[in-house]
Amino acid sequence: MRHPPDRTRVKLLSTLLATQPAQLPWTVLARNTAAVVLPLVWGIGSGNVLAGIAISIGALVTMYSDQPGPYRERLTRLLAVSAAGGLATFLGLTLNHHLPALLLASLAIGFFGALLVAFGDAIARVGMTSMILLVIATDLPAPTLAAALQLTAEVIAGGVLLTLFSIAAWPLQRYGPERAALATVYRGLAAMARAGTSNDGSSLELTSAMTDLQHTLLGPHRARGPVMDYFGVMLELAERIRLELIALGVPAADARIGPLVQHEAATVLDAIAGAIMAGGDPSLSMSGALQALHSAERRAAGRQETSLPSAPWRHLQALSGQLAAASRNAARATAQGAKRAVAEDRQLPSALRPQSSRAVFTASLTPRSAAFRHAIRTAVCFSLALWLGRILPIKHGYWLPMTVAIVLRADYAATLSYGLLRMAGTVVGLVLTTALVLVLPANAWIHLAVLAALCAGYRYLGNVHYGAAVACLTGLVVLLLAFVGERPEPTVIARLVDTVLGSIVALAAYGLWPTWEKGRARDMVAQSLQAYATYLASIATGSAPERHAARQGARVARINAEASVKRLLAEPATPPALVELAQSLLTNGNRLARAIMTLEALIPQHGSLAGGAAVKSLVLEGATALREVADALSAQRAPGQLPPIRTLQRHLARSLEAAPSNGTAGELVGTCDRVVDSIDTVAHIVSRATSPALITQPT
Repeated sequence: MRHPPDRTRVKLLSTLLATQPAQLPWTVLARNTAAVVLPLVWGIGSGNVLAGIAISIGALVTMYSDQPGPYRERLTRLLAVSAAGGLATFLGLTLNHHLPALLLASLAIGFFGALLVAFGDAIARVGMTSMILLVIATDLPAPTLAAALQLTAEVIAGGVLLTLFSIAAWPLQRYGPERAALATVYRGLAAMARAGTSNDGSSLELTSAMTDLQHTLLGPHRARGPVMDYFGVMLELAERIRLELIALGVPAADARIGPLVQHEAATVLDAIAGAIMAGGDPSLSMSGALQALHSAERRAAGRQETSLPSAPWRHLQALSGQLAAASRNAARATAQGAKRAVAEDRQLPSALRPQSSRAVFTASLTPRSAAFRHAIRTAVCFSLALWLGRILPIKHGYWLPMTVAIVLRADYAATLSYGLLRMAGTVVGLVLTTALVLVLPANAWIHLAVLAALCAGYRYLGNVHYGAAVACLTGLVVLLLAFVGERPEPTVIARLVDTVLGSIVALAAYGLWPTWEKGRARDMVAQSLQAYATYLASIATGSAPERHAARQGARVARINAEASVKRLLAEPATPPALVELAQSLLTNGNRLARAIMTLEALIPQHGSLAGGAAVKSLVLEGATALREVADALSAQRAPGQLPPIRTLQRHLARSLEAAPSNGTAGELVGTCDRVVDSIDTVAHIVSRATSPALITQPT
């Protein structure tokens, strides 16, 4: 009798062998490699080999922080990595012979460095770089304060050199495939709107286009970046627009509504598609089409609404709101749009900015925060590994805490795979490079050429296969040490032991404090929706301290939900449907949070408006609807009957249009529309996510 293969072994093997497509532009690869190799060229040529190595180390540990993003964001991030790395280097050099003080420094750097995971992976690399340089510095010779300052300056210089290379080679406009796929879908929606009831032919093409778009935006090979959030919102809006067009295309629809859909709505959809493809500001090209749609809608609304069939009228209202939301978000689905969003956030009071660094940091300083728990785990393990590296009779004991800093991640699955791949990569890298050093001629320039190839391989393979990247990194380090006369053979066993011990420490931390996300991610996202509902209600009824507390609670819930979804994506055998559900809810939840924060900033300016009571009613009913959606998500059921928030929003818009104002009534109407549309979208996502494939029990 044949037994089925062990699933655990199969998953483990697939984890070790899994690769991702390379997404690194050749320009980034070239400039990163040059920043590491050129200081060594200068050092060898001028006789300052140690200085060249220090500068190369500074560039090497900063390398993976060279990520896509706006000019100022990239510059700030790289300089922050360089400065933090310089501080950690100085502490490692000066505290090297004072173990208690060094352990205290490692606790602080480990905690605050790991806490940066709350700001995303790019910023988290600042903390990892600091931990790595702290322990590397303990193995560098610095007999005097002047020598320590010189080495620190050289390490910082390496980071600054890489920064200069990065900002000098600004990449071309990105997201071309995503924009093309998104524009195809919106053109298909426009064709569907014009076809009306005769949309069978275009429906199949649109279905295929939307499937391709889902694979592009949500598939395993998707791109990363802030603009991708807006692409996700545009995908969700496209799906809802399609449903409304289907409802309005039935023969029972009122004859007066059909022309609005076939002409004005189709024109708006075409304008959206053109703006997405152009990658610019679509406000001018879409303003005329939107005004025509709203004018036609007002003409229809001016008649007796009771004479219009209730269902088609309701679907037309929903379609109009979704088109307006799609028009707004199309302006964000570009690199320039992401910059405009940041600029608009800066117009809000600092406490209300969605990405306020101070608020995010403060919200993370609580045991309820996943980032806080990760920081505690990292600080303890990093310091323990540093202590073991100092007391064990192993040469180059800094490899042990360095392994912990690299391997220990915010989720178990990533820590397990990184630990195993680091051990495998270290073995391969040490064996192959040691053999290579013994075979190659004793020529510094030949060794430098091999080092450049290994550096390029390390950078290129970093996102493709971590084990292969570690093999290149290990070989690179062996060659760096060979430049100062250290033979690789005596330290091979020591490095292997340090790597294994460091990985064991990291894995043991999760063995004692395990966390799995398959059974938690849904509840974490539901908790974030509940927190948004509490925050939304506090705007209508809460005092300033109550609004502040609700806002902080929403921040903590959002940070936890984002961290949970990231861990969910890293775990093996996660159902694809659950991944899509979590990502869609997270993206649209963030859109809702931004709208609520804007609403909080606007409401005090409209306290004397006639629509004040209508605003309060809309906000409270919206909070009630959001709570029901969150409860349904936790219970894995479809939401029950929701309050008529879209109708309330329409009444609010009419009352504000008729009432005197200080010129900002339109902004309030638009913000309330965004709140309602976001809640409706989240409700729609939850209502379609009740199939058995999405019901996951905790493991």
